[in-house]
Amino acid sequence: MHVDDLLQLDDLDLTLLWGDEPLLAREVSGVTATGLEPPETLPRDGELVVSGLGWWTPGEGGAKADRFVAALRSAGAAALLTGEETHGAVPQDLVAACRTHRVPLFSVPAHTTFRAVTEAVRRHRRNAPGLPPTDPHALPENVRTELDLLLARGAGPDELLDRAFAHLDGPACMLLTATGRTLARTPSAPRLPAPRAARELRGATGTSLRIEADSGPYDSWFLRLPDADETPSRALHEVADVLARHRQAVDRRAAAGRRAADEWVALAAAPSVDSAAVASAVHACGLPSDGPYRVVVAAFGADDAVHGGESEPVAGALAEALAHAPGTPSAVGRLPGGEAVALVATGAGDTVRATLGDLWPVLRACAPDRVLRAGVSGPVRTAELTGTALEQARYALAAARQDAPRGSRVTAVEDLTSLASLLAGVPRSVRTAFSRTVLGPLAEGAGASHRMLLETLEVFLARHGSWARTAEALHLHVNTVHYRIQRIEMLTGRDLSRLDHKLDLRAALLCR
Repeated sequence: MHVDDLLQLDDLDLTLLWGDEPLLAREVSGVTATGLEPPETLPRDGELVVSGLGWWTPGEGGAKADRFVAALRSAGAAALLTGEETHGAVPQDLVAACRTHRVPLFSVPAHTTFRAVTEAVRRHRRNAPGLPPTDPHALPENVRTELDLLLARGAGPDELLDRAFAHLDGPACMLLTATGRTLARTPSAPRLPAPRAARELRGATGTSLRIEADSGPYDSWFLRLPDADETPSRALHEVADVLARHRQAVDRRAAAGRRAADEWVALAAAPSVDSAAVASAVHACGLPSDGPYRVVVAAFGADDAVHGGESEPVAGALAEALAHAPGTPSAVGRLPGGEAVALVATGAGDTVRATLGDLWPVLRACAPDRVLRAGVSGPVRTAELTGTALEQARYALAAARQDAPRGSRVTAVEDLTSLASLLAGVPRSVRTAFSRTVLGPLAEGAGASHRMLLETLEVFLARHGSWARTAEALHLHVNTVHYRIQRIEMLTGRDLSRLDHKLDLRAALLCR
């Protein structure tokens, strides 16, 4: 199949937006889907790329489009197929980028699904002249029929996987998420802890086939075969197609759950609490009517600011992490700023903080270029108090950002056990203003004398106001320490014999 054959697939109704003759004559090797910018999984040479453009925003669309198409060009993509549904039309920024980087561009109308595109391309390639119409290693007809029936009645991934591979004597095969969570496995497949399974997905041995879906780097699905030679490639791809159709149904249910969670978030974040409405929203999320509950708020770091469609990977990361705690119901929604919010029914066994702490390094490995942080509230007993829990979680997230400015981190309210950790959640502008006000001239002065006085103040407070130990630490005479403290008191207007003034100055130093 060649790129220009796409225009002959009448049932897809594709439109060529840009592409010259030599590029349209290129051979197509397959299809891959991506929902992020840059693509979380680069295509192989000759593949078509389909994207819903959830990552594109008008404000910086030109730069984003250029980076996206440049990455496709470098990977050798044969063409880009983009949906019209998200933005109403294919952005001109993307057309210009495809022309610049010489990547053919097709628009996909709203009534044509990406699944239909993928299936049509594969069907066309299988039936192309010169290729055999059937593959002797494909799944038998009776197996395909049974899998279709199982899908129709909503069978789970374990049953689908077991039936798909039964006629091949049940090779060891697992259906894993990107974080190593096992969704299904054949009886002969080993049980693997999530961190080890995630490492094996990124390893060089065996076969890991990504299930095509509109997923992000954290919640992608993979068929994993430790022995790459046990299953014919064609059969493996057919099984992947079946699981992709199952994933579509899972995603539809998840989308409905996110809408319910978004309604709860809006009510919980409102200035005034409508207790009955909040309780109803919690029930609509499928959570128990009685607590305890915890709230988790997650976001990318400052260098990975969330805009528009990029909130999806954050929600996907949080939902995936919480899914590693089976038996702990949760619902994931989003705040207007793009942060993901989870309401978790903790029950008697409250493992939310521990689960997130264990999984955060695994999440980081799925997208090493992204800094992901989370704040966890304390437990609350009733649904009407989940708004309070949301405030706590947002504050804990702010503390995680301040405490680990360049690294991923999970901070719970219970971790705020010191003045330093408590102040970490205060906005930086407020911290700076407080420090300058309390320290006065000491905060403004850049000379050696002011630095000397600040050092003396820090040591004095760290030594609990002991003149002798401060003098010893600074290698000074006690009288010199007395003189410096008097200068500090005069410049700041504080009395260091008073506990409250000591706390003020200590807080001001921590806020610098």
